[in-house]
Amino acid sequence: MVLMTKIALITGASRGLGAALAEELAATHHIVAVGKTTGALEELDDRIQAKGGQSTLAPMDITVEAAMQQLCRSIYDRWGKLDLWVHTAVHAAPLAPAGHINPKDFDKSVLTNMTATARLIGYISPLLGTDGRAVFFDDPTAGQAFFGAYGATKGAQIALARSWQVESAKTGPSVKILSPAAMPTATRGRFHPGEDRSVLAQPSAEAARLLPEILG
Repeated sequence: MVLMTKIALITGASRGLGAALAEELAATHHIVAVGKTTGALEELDDRIQAKGGQSTLAPMDITVEAAMQQLCRSIYDRWGKLDLWVHTAVHAAPLAPAGHINPKDFDKSVLTNMTATARLIGYISPLLGTDGRAVFFDDPTAGQAFFGAYGATKGAQIALARSWQVESAKTGPSVKILSPAAMPTATRGRFHPGEDRSVLAQPSAEAARLLPEILG
């Protein structure tokens, strides 16, 4: 097998779109897979190896600042760089009227969707340098009924990514913001428990569709 020289960091790689993209990207990249569920990461590693790819598992919580510092330092010590960062990690707080949002749910949403993302941009940007790229995924739920905690913090995450995109347009890294189709993920299942999931796009198919945009 040819040794991969390109390194892709996937935050939120345990399941859903993150896992599907990790499998797709493993054909051309060594995958650094970050997620909180060790068993799911090990299953992902099995699938990647079965296709001839390589991965490094990082069972970590992106909200733990010291863990993310250690991760980025380890990437630098081992490879000296990152070619790609795909950020799919998100906290989906339960739906609730704006006046009845649980404070703990809101605080976790802020920590995961906003604070951790801001920290990661600071840590990862030097690893990406001028030639790397970062990819975020929009979810236009901000302003919809009952999506206050999730929509507000996910919207803020994307606003942060758009600022970085403009700031780095001439100097790099390249920052992309993509819009996936609706998928039957666990997150969507909590938001829409009664919908017909058979009509939704499968994460594997969506990953294949988005891959040219990610790498192009």
